[in-house]
Amino acid sequence: MVDVQEKLIPAIPVADQLITNCRKLIDGAKALAIPIAGTEQYPRGLGKTVPALAEHLGEMPEKVRFSCAEVLGWQPSTTDTDSRDQIIVAGIEAHVCVQQTVLDLLAVGFRVYVPADAIASRKKLDWKIALDRMSTHGAIITTTESVLFECCEIAGTPEFKTISQLVKE
Repeated sequence: MVDVQEKLIPAIPVADQLITNCRKLIDGAKALAIPIAGTEQYPRGLGKTVPALAEHLGEMPEKVRFSCAEVLGWQPSTTDTDSRDQIIVAGIEAHVCVQQTVLDLLAVGFRVYVPADAIASRKKLDWKIALDRMSTHGAIITTTESVLFECCEIAGTPEFKTISQLVKE
């Protein structure tokens, strides 16, 4: 979860949708036992992560570099027990920290999923151009609901039931 912070969120026109969808991603990831991480960009100036998300994310490293990749140490896993090479990136702002994170993750070999309804910018044009640029570089642009069901893979399980409830909210 990229920089969904108290002093940034008031400038985001779709803030409610963003927070709702980020929360769905967090809850869905927990149900599916997918690791979750979040960051805060210069919290002294931009505030902490909004409470609706912070209480579900645990400790978040602070950063001043726009990309989250370095501070979180994200590299595709090459161990026999963990072959994760996919990542979902959500948060703000789409054209700055989200985009730079996505481009860095693509550069080191991740398959990156970007739910368009779980990222935002202050200006719609910045959001749109960021989506186009990330897609051009290989990111998979999707939606919160689509990526949750893709991660779930199969119906008839307790995880599916949780995901189904989340997307109905």
